[in-house]
Amino acid sequence: MNERLAIVGSGAIACGLAATAAHHGPVLLLARSSSSAERAKATVEKTLERMGAEIDPEHVQIVTDPQALVEATFVVEAVVEDLAVKSAVLSELNGILGAEAVLASTTSSLSVQELAQASGRPENFVGLHVFNPVTKMRLVELVFAADASEDTRWRALKLCETLEKTPVEVPDVPGFVVNRLLFPYLFSAVRLLEETGMEASGVDTCMKLGAGHPMGPLALLDLVGLDVSQAIGETIGEPVPPRVGQLVAEGALGRKSGRGFHSY
Repeated sequence: MNERLAIVGSGAIACGLAATAAHHGPVLLLARSSSSAERAKATVEKTLERMGAEIDPEHVQIVTDPQALVEATFVVEAVVEDLAVKSAVLSELNGILGAEAVLASTTSSLSVQELAQASGRPENFVGLHVFNPVTKMRLVELVFAADASEDTRWRALKLCETLEKTPVEVPDVPGFVVNRLLFPYLFSAVRLLEETGMEASGVDTCMKLGAGHPMGPLALLDLVGLDVSQAIGETIGEPVPPRVGQLVAEGALGRKSGRGFHSY
């Protein structure tokens, strides 16, 4: 790998990206606390084991001090999908990194132009929307702010290629392409559930066997995370079904919490 890669975050996307990158060289992962670091370490090791990869888990160095990223040349922020939180993290990173370092965000729906301005280095900024599970999903939606330099564009493309992903440049519109088209469908499945009283398993089975989808819409919402799904719906202007908000309020966020539309 040509870049000294660092990832900021300790959730599913951050850990999946770290495990993917570990196949191509060492990577730093910045967690916000020692407990988050321990959870991230366990997740990365489990992911590498599940992949059957002969990769030393030590390829992923997990740190809690942001100053450890000072020599990183390409840093991917993968924290919660909240504009204020992401903006604060990006601004802090800008004060640590060298002038030539590229900052990226894994945002799935927020304005890349706004994040680029918040980062303090809009010419060295890119939206790098990877999909969960990162180790399996090949697509990366690349979103460039208006001021992005040609060097930033080239380096973002090269990183995707190094990670064996397929980059597609998409416009900076709410939800980009995939979520803009996907979430009206996913939420319509929830509304059908609300209207008919069907079981989630029944809806999912219909779409898997009748439409050839690899995963039903309600299971997919659980995989994305119902809190994240709610945030995406609000960002793209797609009405969020009451059932989604109810589950989020109960702490039933999908796979990551053990319960959503299904139990895990």
